[in-house]
Amino acid sequence: MKISEIARDAQVTTKAIRYYESLGLLAPARLGNGYRDYSAEDVRRAREIRELNRLGIPVERTRPFLECLEVGHAHADDCPSSLAGYRAAIDELTSWIDALTERRAVLVQRLRHAAARNFPLQPDDLEAIDMTDVHELPANLPVPEDDGAADHLPGMAVPTIELAGSTGETVPLHALGEGRHVLYVFPLIGTPDADLPDGWDNIPGARGCTPEACDFRDHYEDLIAAGAAGVFGMSLQEAGYLRGVAERLRLPYAMLADTGFRLAETMGLPTFQAGGKRFYRRHTLIIREGRIEHVFYPIFPPNEHAQQVLTWLREHPLEAAPRRPGR
Repeated sequence: MKISEIARDAQVTTKAIRYYESLGLLAPARLGNGYRDYSAEDVRRAREIRELNRLGIPVERTRPFLECLEVGHAHADDCPSSLAGYRAAIDELTSWIDALTERRAVLVQRLRHAAARNFPLQPDDLEAIDMTDVHELPANLPVPEDDGAADHLPGMAVPTIELAGSTGETVPLHALGEGRHVLYVFPLIGTPDADLPDGWDNIPGARGCTPEACDFRDHYEDLIAAGAAGVFGMSLQEAGYLRGVAERLRLPYAMLADTGFRLAETMGLPTFQAGGKRFYRRHTLIIREGRIEHVFYPIFPPNEHAQQVLTWLREHPLEAAPRRPGR
């Protein structure tokens, strides 16, 4: 068998065959004219070398496997020396994985720090940032339609559930106290270091969580004056992440983490799927004395939603609006 033929049958290059020979891993016979004559056994050995190398074992370290074949074993890894070769390769890969994981962690940290320096509303450069940028939304966003997913909520009692908040405290939604409490629910707040799911802008009602949060921030005092005893945001994101969001956006209210969709499961709150994951649909609950008094759904545009809530509060005043704690 010629070198071109063994290279074809073993699915390697002729250069690779010559390299195997130079290491003594292949030893073809010689014809009378001096040409190499490769055998079916040489093809088998070349294939074994190729496969082991594909798994990360250097060509130079395949010798114990080939020697296992030479002594008559059916498989190249039937010998103890072969198993030792596997272990050595695994240990080396583990070392690489650890080093790459550490390098990745450093890169992620640097990315987050770099992103945070340029994220809107940093305390150190608050005065230098154009406050209107965070309110801007892409043009031609699809408008969500009312699919009836929230029709059952008005009048429903809030279940006994406590959620972790961005302030470090646990908030009992069933026992918020007297007065009206605004709970706006949103899908996802991203940061410059994290990509949004593919097609996010094409999902009606998905885009606009940061503008919405900032709209509630900017009208927080007005909402309290109009009779809201408290304002909360809520999503599936973890409390620690939301804490960072609240700090960057300088939010005067707590963000709540419903990571297990506990409210969705107990109350049937509207959700949707994107990128293989589940998210809350944007909606807002007015909670009064442990029950849902009013629901805003669907919501559009999100960057004006706090003003929509403010208008409703002013049009539906309580007989004795609760005073803001501490005043």
